[in-house]
Amino acid sequence: MWGKRKQVNRRLGRVHVLDVKLRSDQVRKTRARFVALSFGSVIGMVIGAYACWRGGEWVLNRVAYENPAFAINSIEAQTDGVILPDQLRRWANVRPGENLLALDLARVKRDLEMVPMIATVSVERILPKTLRIRVTEREPVAQVAVLRSNGRGGVETAVFHLDAAGFVIQPLDPRQRTRPLGQGDDSLPLLKGIKPGDLQPGRALESPAVQAALKLAANFAYSPMAGLVDLKTIDVSSADVLTVKTGQGSEVIFGLENLDQQLRRWREVYEMGMRMRKGNLATLDLAVSNNVPARWVEASVTPPPAKAPKPLRNRRRNV
Repeated sequence: MWGKRKQVNRRLGRVHVLDVKLRSDQVRKTRARFVALSFGSVIGMVIGAYACWRGGEWVLNRVAYENPAFAINSIEAQTDGVILPDQLRRWANVRPGENLLALDLARVKRDLEMVPMIATVSVERILPKTLRIRVTEREPVAQVAVLRSNGRGGVETAVFHLDAAGFVIQPLDPRQRTRPLGQGDDSLPLLKGIKPGDLQPGRALESPAVQAALKLAANFAYSPMAGLVDLKTIDVSSADVLTVKTGQGSEVIFGLENLDQQLRRWREVYEMGMRMRKGNLATLDLAVSNNVPARWVEASVTPPPAKAPKPLRNRRRNV
């Protein structure tokens, strides 16, 4: 009796282990099913999104970008200056028949702004078939002449224009203008002392002397000396002063600051010389602030009269 071993229910233990294994298998299957469903849902969403995108693209192309109802049949080109509208259309590089909605307006604007003569550009769609281009041109106030090689072993004179901000402009070909160059266009003062290498079309000259000379040239038509003398040349080779020569034979030195005040002093000296019958003003130094060194010469001949001043052009539109 005492030596007998107690009987153990082995069947119950095996059932318990089997039950645990069964539950673990169910959990793994459930997890695998969830992962598969989740992965399938993601794939389905991606495929559905791609199908929607492609379908929307197809619909957009059919309805808008490939719709002949939006084919360009009119390009309105408006400018406030002298560039021919047809030339603006060529620079815009837009062909009639292109789709108006598919046209890259930023590209058209960028291409036009690359032209040195053009300051600002506005491009807009006028549905259903019209592209409108508005251009503001740079206004030349002075010119620069430099010598350069002509490619045939010789040299030639190249002329560049400068606007009031100092941007370098290549003069337009006469075939690109609404009117030919006239006498008024040749009245721009000539700037001297600028290095040829600094003249890059579309870029601005920023030296203080050049900026002061351009301000003087731009505002001279509204100054007290307008109509009395012509500005012929402005020497900007000095960093401190401007040396101006007039069509009447005078040489006037300006400081770079307070140009309006210096122009008023010039008018006062001019009138004083007229009252005192001193003759023609030969030299005048307006850069000196506490006095005005001046020299007159007796006029053996009457100096040439000043031309009518040329203010900034009246802006007009060409279509």
